[in-house]
Amino acid sequence: MADDQHEEVSKKVSAEEEIRRGITVMRRVVQGRSRGIILDVCWNNQGQLIEPNGHTLTSFIGALVRNEIPITCDDWRNKELNESKEKIWSEIKRCFNIEEERRGFCMKLAGKLLRGFRTFLSSKFLKDADGNFVDAELPKKYESLISAEEWEAFKSKRQDPVFQRISATNRERASSPAYPYRKGRVGYGRLEQSMLQKEESSETSLPAHVLWKEARVGKSGVPQEEVLHVYQKCEELSQSLSPDDTKGILSRALDVPEYSGRVRGKGFGVTPTSLSIKKGKAPRNRELHARLEAMQAELDALRREREASASTVYIDASDKNSINCTFQPNIPEGISHCQLYLSSPYYRMVGKGKVHNVSGVLLHTRELPAGCLKVSVDIAVEPNAALPYPSDDSDATTVHEAVGSFVAWPTNLICVGYETPTKSKSKDNAIPRHTESTVSRKELQENEVSNASAQQKKEVSNASARVKSSGAKKTVARKKPTTKYRSCLRTFLEMTDIPTGGVRNVHMEVGIFSFDYDQMIGNEDFMQVFGHEEIGVNVVNTYIRFLYDKLMRPNDLDESFGFLAPATVNLGLILNRPDTVTEYVLRILMDNKDAEKLFFIPFNTGGHWLLLAINPIREIVYYLDSLGNDWTTYPDMKVLIDTVLQAFRAQRDIQTSRRGANSITWIKVACPQQRNQIDCGYFMLRFMRDTLALGRLMIPTDYFEEFKCAFYTKDQVDEIKEEWCQFMIELNVFS
Repeated sequence: MADDQHEEVSKKVSAEEEIRRGITVMRRVVQGRSRGIILDVCWNNQGQLIEPNGHTLTSFIGALVRNEIPITCDDWRNKELNESKEKIWSEIKRCFNIEEERRGFCMKLAGKLLRGFRTFLSSKFLKDADGNFVDAELPKKYESLISAEEWEAFKSKRQDPVFQRISATNRERASSPAYPYRKGRVGYGRLEQSMLQKEESSETSLPAHVLWKEARVGKSGVPQEEVLHVYQKCEELSQSLSPDDTKGILSRALDVPEYSGRVRGKGFGVTPTSLSIKKGKAPRNRELHARLEAMQAELDALRREREASASTVYIDASDKNSINCTFQPNIPEGISHCQLYLSSPYYRMVGKGKVHNVSGVLLHTRELPAGCLKVSVDIAVEPNAALPYPSDDSDATTVHEAVGSFVAWPTNLICVGYETPTKSKSKDNAIPRHTESTVSRKELQENEVSNASAQQKKEVSNASARVKSSGAKKTVARKKPTTKYRSCLRTFLEMTDIPTGGVRNVHMEVGIFSFDYDQMIGNEDFMQVFGHEEIGVNVVNTYIRFLYDKLMRPNDLDESFGFLAPATVNLGLILNRPDTVTEYVLRILMDNKDAEKLFFIPFNTGGHWLLLAINPIREIVYYLDSLGNDWTTYPDMKVLIDTVLQAFRAQRDIQTSRRGANSITWIKVACPQQRNQIDCGYFMLRFMRDTLALGRLMIPTDYFEEFKCAFYTKDQVDEIKEEWCQFMIELNVFS
């Protein structure tokens, strides 16, 4: 993207040359407007400015921002700038034919140009050749733009030790790039445009790695060997990866850390969101509808087949000589391994065993019910499931009670093909390929649910034991998470109405937030987890339900820990309805006033998640923020929590000295820090998970030794996603 005359300076020029050149004010644009000339601007399919007039609009925005925004402005998001931003946008619309939807792009570009102008002033006038600070006077050239007071404040900020330290770090990071950009002020958008025009191509865009290579070709016209090596690697990857994965080819070839939201090789203005919008959102929807229609047709066919099998007329079992003289369809003669299903309230696998399709067989000297076969139950997948025909001789009424005995089972609910229970687990849980035609997709889903549920219970029930047995100053070992539950859940959801607006309810019992309600979740919530987006309160609440069900209650931790609802305790409500928040928090604390307890508050500031852990008896508030801020960043939050704890103390009739009346202890915990703008929610959930896994009411200032790290890895974040998806499958949210 093009920039104004001051953002990049390839060589030093004398002060006389600068003065002779003058300040860019874009008189041609203003004079044209006076004559009724409004310039058209063009955009490529990724939302970047291109020619004609792309460079002109950029320079015009640069001139406006230098006139309207003081150089002392360090935060472009400051609300005090809204009036000036509105004036800038108004001037742009007066001179250019531009849509309202382009305002966001233009404002981001204005902020970028302002930063470039400040950098230019600092490097041009306040530093010598060695980079040392120079106490220079306000350049006469810019006296019309910068006041003497602003210049002095600007210089003072550049002498601040904190600023100099940050500046040195950034300068070091930007120095000596491995693959330097060599196209000057020609941005990726205009570079792509010129390449397509030169090739007379009908394409509207180029692959990122092609643009990246061309942007690193200098005047010689020959790219460096290192650049060619990366390009060749991209070409190889593009042949082996699926088309949906091409956005990550350049990042993979460079093998460098990426931050969320970056699209490498495309330049300013391109985001993952803009790419997904432009790269065929409609085709993906058409493809999904086609898949859903095909799945529905398949389900209908399987349902008809199952109904036909269920309606088969069997010989009356009252005739003892005719019992099982005709073998049932799909059930081979003899003894076969099988899976046992139930159809109410929904189809699911509840056990595994052997079916005895043998002529003249009896069940405990009695005849089999019509339409049933004799089976022996070897494994109870759903132990508490009721038997379709309870056993009179063994008093067994559930699948678990029937293990090791014989029972009658409806033929249409028996799936032959289950392998020997003594085989490996991976085979044990598999449905043989040759039986897939007789098993409905719903049954396959339930098989996954049952296996996921059993595995999850085993893993979560041992969470505390694994941590405690690891010993002090040892990191808890974890298996590298997979994406199997995310993939499984995504597949299940595609067969429901959720992608088209349907919602499901997850029940939140009174023990979680001290009130009973149903938490709604919809497609947006699932996409937040599948696509690694910022998670909202619905995902947070349902993961808290997971912690409550899998960590707290099984280990009797609900007597020592509690949760406060993030939808009720957040910065927005504190600012607008503080009495409501105070009443709710105080009521929870008073309901638990007789026992020491640690309460988790997943706190949302409006765009960021952090965790407050409150011990009201000891009057301690642990503050865990993955951005490294402290509680002074949110003074209204601190005032309300302090007020609640003081009221809690008063209602418990606890006497304290006047000096100690305000002695509530706030502790900033040196917790793992996020490295992007997305992960705060996942980090906050892990803070709660880590604390519950250890079962400790005190959080060390430097965090738990067992989980101490500078940041959570991608695998540790993915572990949260997998647990959430696995729990959603167990709750059967896709039914």
